[in-house]
Amino acid sequence: MNAERDQQAGRTIRWAWRVLDTPIGPLLLAATHDGLALVGFHADERTTRRTLSRLRQAFGQEPLPEIPHLATAADELARYFDGGLRAFTVPLDWSLSAGFNERVLRELAAHVAYGTVVGYQDLADRVGEPGAARAVGAAMGSNPLPVVVPCHRVVASDGGIGGFGGGLETKRQLLALEGVLPQPLF
Repeated sequence: MNAERDQQAGRTIRWAWRVLDTPIGPLLLAATHDGLALVGFHADERTTRRTLSRLRQAFGQEPLPEIPHLATAADELARYFDGGLRAFTVPLDWSLSAGFNERVLRELAAHVAYGTVVGYQDLADRVGEPGAARAVGAAMGSNPLPVVVPCHRVVASDGGIGGFGGGLETKRQLLALEGVLPQPLF
């Protein structure tokens, strides 16, 4: 990961975090001075504690109380869930991704718009790796920035919605919010 490389090079990574309540449950947000670095699902007390421990190791220091990109991310996510935002503008810190996974996630973030979906194989083709549909699935599972880097928009070629690290019900809710799936009846 890039964060580990930065830490080994002696670069100080200043970061901050907060938990944001959303319609899909609490999200743990972490940002650096470079941008939003993490969106974590199911941010209950235990998950938050475990994730913060990993971030302290990755970034090599204790968090700050606040960083401007953190406030921007929280505001944009709130507007997204209210239906008022279709494209995130908060800068992204890619230091928790690397290699193939980062290439796939950057392609997804840049070229799969709100209200659209893409297949795992199509995404593999877009990054020049034909036949790497399963590896794209693994990249989606490693996505440190879900919702903002919209791995919920990646679906199976057979018409199924595929997997999702936040749970299939969360993926259904996000796709319904964007008009891809019908809203649940109740």
